[in-house]
Amino acid sequence: MQRIYSQLLYEMEDKKDCMLVTIVGEKGSAPRGSGASMLVGPSGRVVGSVGGGAVEKVSEDMALELLGKKENRVHEFNLHSGGVEDIGMVCGGDVTVLFQYIACNDGEWKAFAGAVCDRLRERKAGRIYYSLEGRVMALYSGGKLIAGQPVPEEQTREDKARPALEGGWYSQPLPTGSRVLIFGGGHIAQSLVPILVNIDFAPTVFDDRPDYSKPELFPGAEQCICGDFSRIGDYLEVTSDDYVVIMTNGHSNDLTVQAQIMRGSYAYLGVIGSKSKIKSVNEKLTAMGISPEALAQVHTPIGTAIRAVTPAEIAISIAGELILERAQLRDAAGEKISAGCPMH
Repeated sequence: MQRIYSQLLYEMEDKKDCMLVTIVGEKGSAPRGSGASMLVGPSGRVVGSVGGGAVEKVSEDMALELLGKKENRVHEFNLHSGGVEDIGMVCGGDVTVLFQYIACNDGEWKAFAGAVCDRLRERKAGRIYYSLEGRVMALYSGGKLIAGQPVPEEQTREDKARPALEGGWYSQPLPTGSRVLIFGGGHIAQSLVPILVNIDFAPTVFDDRPDYSKPELFPGAEQCICGDFSRIGDYLEVTSDDYVVIMTNGHSNDLTVQAQIMRGSYAYLGVIGSKSKIKSVNEKLTAMGISPEALAQVHTPIGTAIRAVTPAEIAISIAGELILERAQLRDAAGEKISAGCPMH
């Protein structure tokens, strides 16, 4: 979402009108779920995705047509053969897509996009509301309007815990829980960061070596911190929404970091290492008072089992595990983002 709205601001500054294309409903199996978005400019898709394949191509073509007409639209695509509109995908479900026209000189849209970017950058919770009638969207937090146009009070109750499509509005929470704290800035981290950026995680790199915490090594990283591994709390706050990856330049540093992280809250913890290293570290953590139940929840050896060997391969395996973990956490929270039809 950060990339979508940051790019929208850039396009508006460049005097280009845009179409914001968002899936606001799905039934059955579909390539992407509610909330998936892409931005389309005069030359076609700029950033984001609504699933690839035929859905994305037809959506892009429709967005370009509506951009020329300066119109909004809600359209349902049938993803099964024999439907009213057969676009050549047989996932077995349907998706409802919202097309929103945004003029480059629209001050309300600019203020809304800026407010969303600020809130995401500050990692503050909120909920956005899409008008199915083409009005400027709204950003709320704690039931209060932050930016955009007000929506009916019954739509903004905080008990709406999942994306909703009703009463002319679609809503979804801001995705503030995708920060990845990477301890260790070596070759794997350098391969991992650009992958994470491209799949909508927000990586922060922490190392105690100045040469391995340079921002130029980690394009797209939210932060690069050079600090003392034994005093993590002096540099950043680890929250229950954070994904933590530990792969420093030594077993002792890994242990130092892991002990601190496990005394707090986090969404995911993965640690690199061999089975013998894991056994040794776990014995020391147990002696420090870390429970066996907590240790059993640590993802170590980190990454999906794809027989990765090179730093790039290991980075891919870690990213794959993070994708799965994020999806499971979203499912548990009732915030389904993707569904089960492969792209064509």
